[in-house]
Amino acid sequence: MAVPKIYAHRGASIDFPEHTRAAYEAAIHQGADGFECDVRLTKDDVPILWHDPTMERMAGNTGDIAALTFDEIQDRYSQIMRFTDFLEMAITFKKDLAIETKHPVPSGRKIETVLLEELKKYDSQIVDSAIEISLMSFSWFAIESLSRNQERNTVMLLDGARGRILQKRSSAKTLGPSIAMIKERPEIITFAKENRKRLFIWTVDDPRDVEFCAQNGIDVVITNKPAQARKVLGYS
Repeated sequence: MAVPKIYAHRGASIDFPEHTRAAYEAAIHQGADGFECDVRLTKDDVPILWHDPTMERMAGNTGDIAALTFDEIQDRYSQIMRFTDFLEMAITFKKDLAIETKHPVPSGRKIETVLLEELKKYDSQIVDSAIEISLMSFSWFAIESLSRNQERNTVMLLDGARGRILQKRSSAKTLGPSIAMIKERPEIITFAKENRKRLFIWTVDDPRDVEFCAQNGIDVVITNKPAQARKVLGYS
């Protein structure tokens, strides 16, 4: 039985604030095979690691990410990470990346353009480190554009009723259903295997769900608890 790779969801975010250097350093220490992150653009087009459209949940203050410059965001939340710093960290420690672009956003699909430009600058280092870069989104349009215009792995994220439609419509190389969705509809596993698509499952924090993924040939489990996942999977 093949064991899945373990990707740290926003870092080891059960132990440290999500998307911070501390969370990803902890993921390295806990033996994660890769990092997952969310990327948004600031007002001055700096790609940063951030999930929500606003600063409220993580920073405790108002302000839309898209309406603030990087410096303004850093003044309000000093732990903010630039995507380039995150990428350099992954290259140094040889960690695969699963990068989610957020939609809808005021700048449309500019985030994908900027992201690909940044990745291109590091092409040789990415190749030398032998890490895999996967680009993910819930946006069908974003994934179709990425699938046409670059060779990296693309992941169509799926959840709910809309996900059932996108599962068959997407040309992505990989499907990314939630753990709840794939347990409710295990036929997704059969569909993926028949269509030669990989499976990245999120967010897998219950040990029983980690076992479910291993038993069903899932390629990647995305978890807030990489140390726990390693233990469940019997990694040394």
